Amino acid sequence: MLAALSRLLPRARWSTFMVTPATLLRWHRELVARKWIYPRKAPGRPPVQRDFRRLVLQLAGENPGWGHRRIHGELIGLGYQVSAATVWRILRRAGVDPAPRRADASWTTFLRAQASGVLACDFFTVDTVFLQRIYVFFVVEIASRRVHVLGSTRNPTGAWVTQQARNLLMDLDESAQRFRFLVRDRDTKFTDAFDAVFASAGITVLRTPPQSPRANAFAERRVGSVRRECTDRLLIFSRRHLEAVLRIYADHFNGHRPHRSLGQRPPAPPPEPTPISSDAAIRRTRLLGGVINEYRNAA
Repeated sequence: MLAALSRLLPRARWSTFMVTPATLLRWHRELVARKWIYPRKAPGRPPVQRDFRRLVLQLAGENPGWGHRRIHGELIGLGYQVSAATVWRILRRAGVDPAPRRADASWTTFLRAQASGVLACDFFTVDTVFLQRIYVFFVVEIASRRVHVLGSTRNPTGAWVTQQARNLLMDLDESAQRFRFLVRDRDTKFTDAFDAVFASAGITVLRTPPQSPRANAFAERRVGSVRRECTDRLLIFSRRHLEAVLRIYADHFNGHRPHRSLGQRPPAPPPEPTPISSDAAIRRTRLLGGVINEYRNAA
């Protein structure tokens, strides 16, 4: 239409047109393309879902030593059909460094990894009704918080403590290989023969500094727990009575009592409970005459 109208104007007035001939020709080409060419899809790959991006970042955060190809392989195993380049692009845009730079874990991760191979041991005392003092020797696995009550005696000698160490390694059997260190204080009851028992199993004995109970904090906290929850609430008549009480409490401590460091789970958790309705019956089990209570879903 503009080309036809230009025939009505003198050549001197053609400069008044709002567009150039090149623009006019481009408009015409676009009209032809819009009529005869099929509409094109959006260029590039389809967008990545937010949940998938969150999963990739979760795997990278929980596994500092994994590169983008290792994460890609894990995703393939989970059933995600995605390319390694997509994983790399997600990590790069999120500012996640490559695996070698992320391999230096935080102190929390480092200490948790070290705790998986550390034992701690200590004594605590219980006074009976007849004012007789009994010494209880125990070992705690720092990573799992699992407690082993090794024995009790009124006269703890170096030979007796060494024999309890041998009994512990016999009970642990092959699982003793996963431990690397044993933390103990400088009590004279821990003799060179005691240290040699653990050295023969490849476990290095670490002695705490003098007068530093906090250096063996896990064992000290275990002593506080057993006293607050058990022995301070009962009258103990004899060593045999004490051992029976501590056996029941140890089973409760290892198999039922929740621990904050374990996500409110016990050291040896039972199978996951099935979801129940709010009106389901709860069964109460009394231990030590009701000093300790355990609750479970009724069958």
